[in-house]
Amino acid sequence: MNLRYIMMYCTLIFIASCTTSSKKITDSKQYNVYLDVTENTSIEKAKTELGFWKQKLKNQPTQFPYLAKIASANNSLFSITGNIEYLKNAETNYLELNEKTRNTNSSYLKGLAANYISQHKFKESLELLKKAEAIGNNLEGTQKMLFDVHLELGNYELAKAYLDKFSDDRDFDYLIRVAKWSDHRGNLDAAIRYLEKAKENAEFANMPEAKIWIYTNLADFYGHHGNIEASYNHFLKALKLNPNDAYSKKGIAWIVYSYEKNPNEALRILNTVSKTHNSPDYYLLKAEIAEFKGDLVMQKQQINQYKIAVENTLYGDMYNKYNVLLFADNSEKLNTALEIAKTEVMNRPTPQSYDLLAWTYYKKGNTKEALQIMEQHVTGKTFEPHTLYHLAEIYKASGKISEVKNLKKELIESAFELGPLMAQKINAI
Repeated sequence: MNLRYIMMYCTLIFIASCTTSSKKITDSKQYNVYLDVTENTSIEKAKTELGFWKQKLKNQPTQFPYLAKIASANNSLFSITGNIEYLKNAETNYLELNEKTRNTNSSYLKGLAANYISQHKFKESLELLKKAEAIGNNLEGTQKMLFDVHLELGNYELAKAYLDKFSDDRDFDYLIRVAKWSDHRGNLDAAIRYLEKAKENAEFANMPEAKIWIYTNLADFYGHHGNIEASYNHFLKALKLNPNDAYSKKGIAWIVYSYEKNPNEALRILNTVSKTHNSPDYYLLKAEIAEFKGDLVMQKQQINQYKIAVENTLYGDMYNKYNVLLFADNSEKLNTALEIAKTEVMNRPTPQSYDLLAWTYYKKGNTKEALQIMEQHVTGKTFEPHTLYHLAEIYKASGKISEVKNLKKELIESAFELGPLMAQKINAI
């Protein structure tokens, strides 16, 4: 068999692996019990809490600290439902608290800072945390949040400096942050080891919320590492503690779609989740699965629903990344994509944000500008697979074939994380 036929044969094998089922990991009998949950006790508990503290404040208007309880309940409802109005209501609560205390209460400052992190207002969050740091109360808690924000903003030296301030291998909060740092540095093995240690701590202390957090994050990291069975089992662990955890159900849906190549079952799972959780990105995931199925009508419907959802100005810049990637694929929306990408770089000058800018220039046909941005702000500074795929495409268009080959090997190893549609694009590089 000559070389041309060997290469053709290998290509066909790779394509087949992207479109046919892998070893079955999931069992619908295990997760159906969580899909069929009719009563969301978490929502009811949070709503009861919200109503209780609102009434307390109404009865005692001078007791403004009740606003912190109201904000906490609103944050919980946002986490459970994905309804952006709850997050914005919490912001209003914290703004009032900080106004009444003239920005002198570090706890209220950090409450608003955390809210801004959820809204991707990282620069605004940083300013609040600097004020909290100057006040000095619960300084270590402030330093932990400063690490989070500096990492999100791409201020990596400052992030590492803060991480070193609270280094303690016995501390859950430190372990999950050093895991995040290790992942940023491309050391996934170390990241998993730190998360596993954090899991031991959470289980020993029997902290339900911490256990759910660590189980879902470990599930993600195991998936990135190729240990799909461990990923699935940890999503189940989280659901056992909270049968309404939307993130875990979405994670299982991704395994069913990306690993087992069962799009209909993945959509069934997602449809049960979206009855109670309303994040716009669910529409994009359903659109991707529909495209994989070849159902272009459904794909268009889901994309349209996403566009309608993000027209809500309350979202602000939260969906900039998704919007850039969506609009960059539409020749009529390329200028819009470029403006959003520039905004994202201004808000959050990370390698991932510069990637969005470079990708948009590439889609506009300006490969030279795209390559310059990538080489200056992205190359060697991130290990995020979607970014590396964009880099590979831009390298290919720029004639940097050896660099493409190196990236392609790494991207093939990330096929589960990227999904079967992206796997097919990787093969075509």
